[in-house]
Amino acid sequence: MKHFLYLILQLSRREVASRYQGSVMGIFWSFLAPVVMLVVYTFVFSVVFKARWGVGSDDKASFALNLFAGIIVHGLFAECVTRAPGLMLQHASYVKRVVFPLWILPPVTLVSALFHAFISVVVLLAAQALLYGYVHWQVLLLPLLIVPLVLVVLGLSWTLAALGVFLRDISQLVPMIVMVMMFMSPIFYPVSALPEAYQSWLYLNPLTPAIEMVRALILEGRLPAWEGFALYLLAGVACAGIGLGFFARVRRGFADVL
Repeated sequence: MKHFLYLILQLSRREVASRYQGSVMGIFWSFLAPVVMLVVYTFVFSVVFKARWGVGSDDKASFALNLFAGIIVHGLFAECVTRAPGLMLQHASYVKRVVFPLWILPPVTLVSALFHAFISVVVLLAAQALLYGYVHWQVLLLPLLIVPLVLVVLGLSWTLAALGVFLRDISQLVPMIVMVMMFMSPIFYPVSALPEAYQSWLYLNPLTPAIEMVRALILEGRLPAWEGFALYLLAGVACAGIGLGFFARVRRGFADVL
């Protein structure tokens, strides 16, 4: 297992480095991209559409931080899931190597995405400290709270990576689904903004509990209800187990198709 962890870390480091290779600003792009996205979304929703975070609130800074927290979670999910269907095609040379553990390719993508999410969180905390003068100590528990989301992402990534070998249309379908999930999760609005009859439907989206927990922890220093966290964790474990099992079962057929 130690050998696999070392291999995942080395491949992840190489992937992050290759993304900025030859770039003048290098890794600075990973800071700039989420900030630009934050500014654009904040202007459109808080200035053009006059959106507010909560009844009677006119604090655009609060809206921006709430929006950014949701974007970080969705960005982590989207980067892994949208790339998953093409992973085996992208690394076709590895498929023909019997000794190479193909199952580590989705975790490599996940580690790379976590790196960029970490940078975005640093930007968010810096903005919070600048605007309000404090950062909640509970943010130290953030790695624990994203474990269920990480497991869900892994499960979906393994499943989509396997399906992408046999069904090439998956790579065209997934980005559209991810886009729908962005607007059907509480990124641009709180759950309470929906009619009560529709609020429960929003929790069918696996991003919803992750966004709410991360947002509450970072911006309010509020810990989640541990019963709900435990259920989310169990769902993540089940998703990861099913995804890895499916990947291992159909893995033998990859070489025949590729």
